[in-house]
Amino acid sequence: MILTIDVHYKTDYAKTVLLFFENWQSETPCNVVTHITKDVMEYEPGSFYKRELPCIMNALEEVALEDLEAIIIDGHIYVDNEGKYGLGGHLYEALDKKFPIIGMAKTSFQSNKETVVEILRGESKNPLFVSAIGLEKEVAANYIKNMFGDYRLPYLLKLMDQITKEE
Repeated sequence: MILTIDVHYKTDYAKTVLLFFENWQSETPCNVVTHITKDVMEYEPGSFYKRELPCIMNALEEVALEDLEAIIIDGHIYVDNEGKYGLGGHLYEALDKKFPIIGMAKTSFQSNKETVVEILRGESKNPLFVSAIGLEKEVAANYIKNMFGDYRLPYLLKLMDQITKEE
């Protein structure tokens, strides 16, 4: 089982979506869980994880995680080449390093070029930036590159993004 997570911020709450799927070639989710967090911290430049991680951890309390192969987040594992954690690294630590975390971002940082693998999917000329902790970043990049879908974003990650933004 693979889990992908995203958080979308509304005016007075955050909506976290957990989308589970069977394997890297899955075309449909096997479970979708939505969680609302009311007391969301303000955004702190350079410390985005402080806002997002509590929302994710609250949502994860509602589900069983034993059979997970990996977790995909919308974001980076590291924010620099020296290994300073971004959201993905902090999530890895918060989950006691039990599950590999794959960061899949649509934009890059100048400071973390060595910690990501750029991949192109479909006919897109804009890369995705894949990072990982708990498994090799090249392996993670290959998983994301070969997920179902013909476009830049794998189909299930696009679906999760749509669900997250729904009212």
